[in-house]
Amino acid sequence: MNDPRIHQLAEILVDYSTNVKKGDIVFINATGSECLPLIKEVYSLCLARGAKYVEYAFQFPEIDRHFFNNAGKSQLSYFPQHKLDFMKQVSVYIGISATDNSMVMAKANQRNMIAWSKLTRPIVDWRVKNTRWVITRYPTHGAAQEAKMSLEEYEEYLFAACCIDWRAESRKQEKLKQLVDRADKVHIKASDTDLHFSIKGLNGIKCDGRYNIPDGEVFTAPVKDSVEGYITYNCPTLYQGKEFSGVRLEFREGKIVSATSPGLDRELNNILDTDQGARYIGEFAIGVNPNIREPMRNILFDEKIFGSIHFTPGQCYDECDNGNRSAVHWDMVKLLKGDGEIWFDDTLIQKNGIFVHKELTELNPKD
Repeated sequence: MNDPRIHQLAEILVDYSTNVKKGDIVFINATGSECLPLIKEVYSLCLARGAKYVEYAFQFPEIDRHFFNNAGKSQLSYFPQHKLDFMKQVSVYIGISATDNSMVMAKANQRNMIAWSKLTRPIVDWRVKNTRWVITRYPTHGAAQEAKMSLEEYEEYLFAACCIDWRAESRKQEKLKQLVDRADKVHIKASDTDLHFSIKGLNGIKCDGRYNIPDGEVFTAPVKDSVEGYITYNCPTLYQGKEFSGVRLEFREGKIVSATSPGLDRELNNILDTDQGARYIGEFAIGVNPNIREPMRNILFDEKIFGSIHFTPGQCYDECDNGNRSAVHWDMVKLLKGDGEIWFDDTLIQKNGIFVHKELTELNPKD
């Protein structure tokens, strides 16, 4: 596909998000083969910027599914040390996903998937903590179908969400970050949702195109044991190949004490029982990407929907460490457009998905 937007996206990934420079060791990790045009652009730009070595790899969920369904105990317990050893040499990681079927893992062995996730967590942790990294998506017919769009419409949506002036967005996000830094109590009110928690002492983090493309959120974390109340998520969420809708969580002293999802209660609770930290919240975020307005059943987009929050069971981020540790990090999204309020202390910040605080109105989309 000879599309100038592909080159524009590659420039954002290489020059802005990861700042590839002379002497870097770059690892481009692709899922699915349809993203080859973007891989070529990224690879060429990395070489042009002086990277000392550029490794690329393709992986395919269809093959991974066979592993989870057929691997024996010894295979599931073998730690791929060579992958960690290589990751320790990597300075830049660029992940590009072009999966054509998000449900490929729907009937894969869930217990084995959880065990493998726990086992290989050190590789992910090293990459997150020690490399300049970014992940993105590439348009496919399957993703377009899930978003209920034609491929052309989906491409327009994806590139509009990704190829924006991230430096300008960063400046706009700064004011929200500052309000988060000053806040203590947060209150979220919406349909079948009434949450109270504290973020005192936990700083706000701008997501301005450095790690995810598309990006567009400001996140923090609740004080671990402060969450009280309940939330019903109205955006479908995919996890381990299954689609969960209408997830409802109830909290007491920070812990999820009740979790339901129509037809999938058992599967939901199995994931939340992965470890002790999976029943506590590791992230609270407000979506602010002006060009993402509706769910696409792709969390990299959906968690950035303008007028949404996500409230995430599991592992917290090092940048905003509330002490929660887990092999799970499950971003679940609540849309507040037309129905919802966000309060910081006694101040209304957002109503019905639109910022009403005078310092934040610049973040609102122009149309």
